This record gives sequence, C-alpha cells and structure tokens, in this order.
Amino acid sequence: MEIKDMTMEDIEAREASIREEVKTEGADLEALETETRALQERKAELKAEIETRKASMEAVASGSGEEVEKTEERTIMTDMEIRNSAAYIDAYVNYIKTNDDTECRALLTTNASGGRVAVPELVEGIVRHAWEREGIMSRVKRTYLKGNLKIGFELSATGAAIHTEGAAAPSEETLTLGTVSIVPASIKKWITISDEVMDMRGEQFLEYVYNELAYQIAKKAADELVGKIVAAGTTSSSTQIGYPKVAASTIGMGTIATALGYLTDEATDPVIIMNKQTWADFKAVQYANGYGADPFEGLTVVFNSTLPSHSAAVAATTPAGTVYAIVGDLGNGALANFPGGEDIEFKFDELSLAEKDLVKIVGREYVGLGLVGPDQFVRLTL
Repeated sequence: MEIKDMTMEDIEAREASIREEVKTEGADLEALETETRALQERKAELKAEIETRKASMEAVASGSGEEVEKTEERTIMTDMEIRNSAAYIDAYVNYIKTNDDTECRALLTTNASGGRVAVPELVEGIVRHAWEREGIMSRVKRTYLKGNLKIGFELSATGAAIHTEGAAAPSEETLTLGTVSIVPASIKKWITISDEVMDMRGEQFLEYVYNELAYQIAKKAADELVGKIVAAGTTSSSTQIGYPKVAASTIGMGTIATALGYLTDEATDPVIIMNKQTWADFKAVQYANGYGADPFEGLTVVFNSTLPSHSAAVAATTPAGTVYAIVGDLGNGALANFPGGEDIEFKFDELSLAEKDLVKIVGREYVGLGLVGPDQFVRLTL
C-alpha cells in the first residue's frame, strides 16, 4: 500500500513493523529512516484533515457555517464505516429521540443530499430480521414503489400450442386481464419505557426499541394479509381476486391433499397457514392413523393466531363457512409494497406519562398489502 493511501491505523502498524526491522541484522537503515519520515508527514496530513473535518462539523451543528465537501473524509472512512461507528449510532439515537438530524447530517455526507437520515447498519439488520423471522411475511414478495399500485393479473388465457413445420399458424392467445389496487396504510405500535431506558445510549437503546416494535409491526402485517385472504370472494373478476373454499368440518388425513388439488399450476411453493391448536388437531389425526403418513403432505406449516382453532370452533358451534386454515403460495399470491422503504418512523412523547416517569414511543411503518394471483390460495372451512 502506498503511503498516500494509508489511514492512521495503517501508519501506526507500519511504524511498529519498522521498529522491529531496525533490530534485525543487515537492515537498510537509511531506507527505513526515509520511510519513517514519509510516514510522519502522512500522519501530520491526516491529523490536519481530521481537525478540518471536526471544525466543519462543529460549524454545521451550530448553524454558523456551510458544510464543505468531505472528500478528505472519504479517504479515512467509507460511508458504511461512518454509519457503523459509535459516534454515528449515538447521533442517530439522539435523532430518533429529538427529531433533530443536524448531528447525523454533519457526520455523513450522503445524508445532506439523500433527504432522509441514513440508518445505521445495525438498525437495518434488526428490521430485516424482524420481517424474516415472521413466518408469513418472510415469504411474501416485496416492492419499494411510491404511492398506490395497480397490479395486473391474468384472469384467463389460452395455453401454448405445439406447432409443426409447415402447419398453419396457431391461434393467437386469448387473454383476459384484471387489475387490483394496493393502497398503503400505516401500521403503528406503541410502547412505554422508563426514564432509565430512555437514558440508554447507542446500540443498547436501538436494540431494545427496534426489537420490540419491528417484530410487532411485521406480525400485524401478517395478520392483515391473512385477513385479506379470508375475506376474499370465491371467484375472480376484473377488479378482485377470489379463492376456492373447501368444506372440511371434520379433519382427515386427506384434507390438505384435497385442498392442494384446487391450486393453480402457478402455485409452485405452497405452505399451510393455521392456528397452532389446529396443527395439534391434525397431529392427533396422524397419531390415530399411524406415524407412516403425513397429514400436511410435506408442506411447511406457518402459524397465525387470527385464524380460529379447528377444535375450539367446532366445540363452540362456530358457523359453517368459517375459515380455519389456508393452503397456498405466499410468494406468488401476495405482495407487500413499502413506499418509504422498510425504515420505522418514531415519535416520542415524554409528557403524557411524565408523572409516572414513563415515555411513550410510537413506531410507524407505511406498507401496502395486496393479493395478486388468482387461485394461489385455498381456504379450509367448517
């Protein structure tokens, strides 16, 4: 590495190496001395750059100066390194607590032109993990398009044809399209924390708040999507998508196999969505019929508690037609759109519960959820 490209850490490491080299027999002391002087000059340059950058940030933070281009800063730390630094994480914590982004923008050049404050990689990881650990939403296709979406879907179409050489041209495809709208809405979750938690800094505070709010928002999105599948009609039209219902008031070993028969060929990766108690009801049927057969036909089961338990619904004489399980392809049949990205917006209220020494935190994420594929799901009903 050339000396002009070295960081302070690189210089210190090379100086330590030189101190060992001069002790060895036959060392080129003159060359090492020349290199040492060059290293000292580079170190002085870096110190001057750091002081210039510090003065610039202080001027921006105080509002008494214009932010300068930090080309020198780029030779020391990349944007990602800055976002992952303790200083930036502390500045980001202060930003979400106070909504004052001055310190963040002073630290990171891209913030000044990007409009929104860049989140630390730590936060991106927590939010991404929350969506990935939610069994339903982790399988749903995601987009990041602004505003309302209109998604076209194939209502009906003729298939492909075999054509032999010299034969008449096959007929043109007869295609009927439909369109569904996906309108985003805010999913909100609020928690209260103590003043002691509010005083936390850095990674400790971010992990505490984001881990709680991010997963709850992802879970609510899953509940909403399941509700849309349950409420869908039984036939598709030009403006809405419908799914079949299979009456199965009594669970049997072939119940899931029957449901699979109703799925379209495009449902290539189906899963089963049900209440955990319903899962136990299916396992009881399996135990009663021997262990050799699988009532789930090898499909992955993901859980959602908004669906009723089969046994509880039967015992409570729940009305016929009640959906207790769903079989289908979440990747092809559903879509989640995040117009503002997957970041969670925060609001802090330190006044409402001040007499209890509590702070209210509201987390909000803007997401549109929609069903985009006919016959990608089948609903099992009482």
